[in-house]
Amino acid sequence: MGKVKTSTFRYDGRQPFSIREMPTLIEPFYRDEADQNQQVDELAIRMDQAQNRMHADGHYGMLVVFQAMDAAGKDSSIRRIFKGVNPSRFQMAPFKKPAEEDLKHDFLWRFWQELPERGIIGVFNRSYYEEVLALRVHPERLQEQLIPANLVPKNETILWKQRFDDIVHFEDYLFRNGFPVLKFYLHVSKEEQGKRLIARLEDTEKQWKLSENDLKEREFWPKHLLAYEDTINATATKQNPWYVIPSDDRINQQLIIAHILTELIESLPVHFPTTDKKEAQSLIRQIKKQDRKS
Repeated sequence: MGKVKTSTFRYDGRQPFSIREMPTLIEPFYRDEADQNQQVDELAIRMDQAQNRMHADGHYGMLVVFQAMDAAGKDSSIRRIFKGVNPSRFQMAPFKKPAEEDLKHDFLWRFWQELPERGIIGVFNRSYYEEVLALRVHPERLQEQLIPANLVPKNETILWKQRFDDIVHFEDYLFRNGFPVLKFYLHVSKEEQGKRLIARLEDTEKQWKLSENDLKEREFWPKHLLAYEDTINATATKQNPWYVIPSDDRINQQLIIAHILTELIESLPVHFPTTDKKEAQSLIRQIKKQDRKS
């Protein structure tokens, strides 16, 4: 059992990313589930303390993006990893297919509405990356977005490059304003996904999560992987890197993500505001005076 080296999973555009070379299962960083729980709980305390500083400082916010195939562990990881964070300083937004109102706007509009404010950790469960992932596999859906025909490049390669550029500019803008974007792709194998989907169908409380359309989507697995590879290569930057997490082992997956998040939040140049000692003593005297009157 080794120590989590977070840089192993980091892609910032300096080296090409090959999804075929990325494993979905690696040696665990825990001895057993009890050890994993202890490690994640300890990281949760550190994360909460670091986020408390970020909130008190009031200059930085953070956007955390989770992208993955179905059943890769997005929901369970979000629940477990952020369990110890003060809920008043945390927000989560899940995204599905755009609604009619969303389609009346540009493709980034609905995501702007859910961005966190300074001092807050915002989590996107799926995100604007669906606009270059799901639509890449199903380009016919572009017609639903009401983009003027004369502005849609006939060459799809140009279209996707334009969207990649728009996303990079969007994230650079957030970074320059004090909102770093941390992006996770949970890399699960088709075989492991199949096992998890069967487990859902065998659980009466989870059967509703799966439909025949979800199973049909598995037929596009190679296209989805290619879309992820191209997207990560096109949008991984030094300021806003991707982290590709082997996800066939959910317990290991959560531990790796917790390490990455904790280290990044702790690295932010934030501090608790200082109060003048004379002012603090004056406030203490006022409180004591109020108590004597009561």
